[in-house]
Amino acid sequence: MARVNYEDLSKTIASLCAGEDDIIALMASVVCELHHSDDRFDWTGFYRVTGPEMLKIGPYQGGHGCLKIPFSCGVCGAAARLKATQLVPDVEAFEGHIACASSTRSELVMPVFNGTGDVMAVLDIDSDQPDAFTHEDAQALEAILASVFST
Repeated sequence: MARVNYEDLSKTIASLCAGEDDIIALMASVVCELHHSDDRFDWTGFYRVTGPEMLKIGPYQGGHGCLKIPFSCGVCGAAARLKATQLVPDVEAFEGHIACASSTRSELVMPVFNGTGDVMAVLDIDSDQPDAFTHEDAQALEAILASVFST
């Protein structure tokens, strides 16, 4: 089973994204590298803030995702609303979980902040394995997101 090496992944993403300022291109590059870096990552994608309290699907890898998610719903909505990473070891135990894919067992969702500190998106990583993610995963991914999007 392949596990991500965050140091190498961070360097690869920095190299791929150097000099790019188009948000969609950055999201597409990040999500592609992330999705293929670890066997735990069953669905990997961004939901973009497109209106007041509303997320809309952005670049992703994996099966179909939900098209729209209000800030008031699900793990992605909670990450955007609370401006905090959501580490969910068992999605069945998360009240209000939105089942975009029936195979999802655990989830890690991080808010993505722009240069002024506003939430511009969330990064959603789903796993078909229970309790797939750690606090170390969250910290490493938060650092990568900050290096790409917060500048």
